[in-house]
Amino acid sequence: MSNDIPPALGDLAELQRGVISRSQALACGLSSQAIRWRVESGRWQRLHAGVYAVYTGAPDRQATLWAIVLRTGPGSALSFQTAAELDGLLDRPAPLIHITIPSTRRVTAIRDVVVHTRQNVERARHPARLPPRTRLEETVLDLTDACDDIIAAMDWVSRALGRRLTTQDQLRHTAEQRPQLRWRAAITSALSPELSGVNSALEFRYVHAVERPHRLPRSTRQAPAVMDGRKAYRDVLYEEYGLVVELDGKVAHPDDQRWLDIARDNAAAATGLITLRYGYIDLTRRPCLVAAQVADVLRLRGWSGAPRRCSRECRVP
Repeated sequence: MSNDIPPALGDLAELQRGVISRSQALACGLSSQAIRWRVESGRWQRLHAGVYAVYTGAPDRQATLWAIVLRTGPGSALSFQTAAELDGLLDRPAPLIHITIPSTRRVTAIRDVVVHTRQNVERARHPARLPPRTRLEETVLDLTDACDDIIAAMDWVSRALGRRLTTQDQLRHTAEQRPQLRWRAAITSALSPELSGVNSALEFRYVHAVERPHRLPRSTRQAPAVMDGRKAYRDVLYEEYGLVVELDGKVAHPDDQRWLDIARDNAAAATGLITLRYGYIDLTRRPCLVAAQVADVLRLRGWSGAPRRCSRECRVP
């Protein structure tokens, strides 16, 4: 990092991963001529209009994000997939950088950057985390709003909760503060105390497309169990009837995961439990068939009730 700049600007550059704006440089005492000389001499490099790296060499990911924040001006906050990346909601960077700016401002198009506008961006922005970004709860709800599919929307919710990045209460409170929220009914339902055990989009789908509309007995979700001395969880458990339903969103398992599933099923069988397994396609395209199969096993195991057809086309007898 360049050491021929005022100390205040050096401290700012260190905080911002070596990236500063023209207005920051001027405020710290550099003249326009001094800025131009540093750029033309190669001591600084221009990243965007009015945004510079005070070093040579390619900027890293953090510097790239800081450059976008400074380019879009005061009040900006990284958001959507980019904020999700920074807070551990995504495991790798998305192809495009997302940033949200106050609705009173506009910026010219920036390559590989998606600019969103929002009236209450100040409230949505995290007060301390750097580079500036939206709060985790706001990020989750932004991402659900952008989904065209309820399962995809619920996956963001379940991922945030499953990774312990936020709590059910915090997410519910943020949802209540939003005047407009896509999928509000489903999100509110999933965050209710009654469904606190629904930790995945498929579990949500199972409850709302299989269990409830067909009037199956109420199950326990994420039921704790011990296998080989280790704590594990069963996706759906009908304990009274000795039935486990495991849900899987992957198209296929790698071999090692497949054998782990077999070992888990065998361990369950040793304790008198039967395991049924369903995937994404089963729950999204054939929920009534799933309900019929689960109901058949439940009745074989002592359930005296009867499933209900959810529609005229329902395959439950």
